[in-house]
Amino acid sequence: MDKKRIGTLEVSALSLGCMGMTGFYGNADRERCIQTIQTAFEQGISFFDTADNYGFGENESLLGSAIAPFREKVSIATKVGVVRTRETPNIVSINGTPEYIKKQCAISLKRLGVSTIDLYYLHHIDPNTPIEETVHAMAQLVAEGMVRHIGLGELSAENIRRAHKVYPITAIQVEYSLFSREAEKHIIPLCKELGIGFVACAPICRGLLSGDITSFQDLAPDDSRRKFPRFEPENLAHNLKTVSALKKVAQHKLCSLSQLALAWVSSQSGSFIPLFGTTQPAHLMENTKSAELLLAQIEIDAINEIVSKGVIYGGRHPETVKLLYKTD
Repeated sequence: MDKKRIGTLEVSALSLGCMGMTGFYGNADRERCIQTIQTAFEQGISFFDTADNYGFGENESLLGSAIAPFREKVSIATKVGVVRTRETPNIVSINGTPEYIKKQCAISLKRLGVSTIDLYYLHHIDPNTPIEETVHAMAQLVAEGMVRHIGLGELSAENIRRAHKVYPITAIQVEYSLFSREAEKHIIPLCKELGIGFVACAPICRGLLSGDITSFQDLAPDDSRRKFPRFEPENLAHNLKTVSALKKVAQHKLCSLSQLALAWVSSQSGSFIPLFGTTQPAHLMENTKSAELLLAQIEIDAINEIVSKGVIYGGRHPETVKLLYKTD
């Protein structure tokens, strides 16, 4: 698989997100998830993503176990700042204080079983802690050899700019897909201006652009997507009409809808890295083939026209977490 450069970090053209391997979208078999991660490496993916709050820490441990045989050949990204506990899983808070950042970094290193985190993201901004203080603490972790590069999650353009003045930001990770294009307004232009890498998470729109979801009932009872506006029965029925139209484009291109969605993200810039998640080795194999799929401008225009005509119903996050994603 081709390599791409984000800042001074060279990674694979696709990244595998591990969030769904420890909850969120229903139960997942641990051994199958480890197999998926190792299959990803065999297919050329060398960029893996997790966070300290996914699975209340279990996600980092799982990823660390899976990549142990080839640790020196991959880059690990993890995140800090979102606080969740097993006792109160539905209560989320944000902590970006220097003391918390440093403490959690040490915990993440232990869970991952590594001596250095390749890319350490601030997941979300702490409204009670100036971004300069948080990034300064992260910069100290770089100086101490615990972290190699610093990244930011869904922050406003203003806060990204302020953070970048304290220490060079390597990458921004923001939700971006055919159905989620808010980043085009301010975030993507700023990344291009400052030379910051752009990692597009949820490029398959949490499975909506996979073509596998045909109704609300396809979602397991414990699947968190049941709480997402885009997956509510009435909104989903409307959105699936656009999905159906995109499927026809994929069929004409002789590819799957997931491959088309990933290739569309990659086509927006030679430096964009789609970050997709899956717990299935078969889906992993399918998605990695998108790295070989090239879209002509006429095809990109046709895809954009379909999406603009359909207008996606429902926000990308439940009301309970919208405040975490206050970007401009």
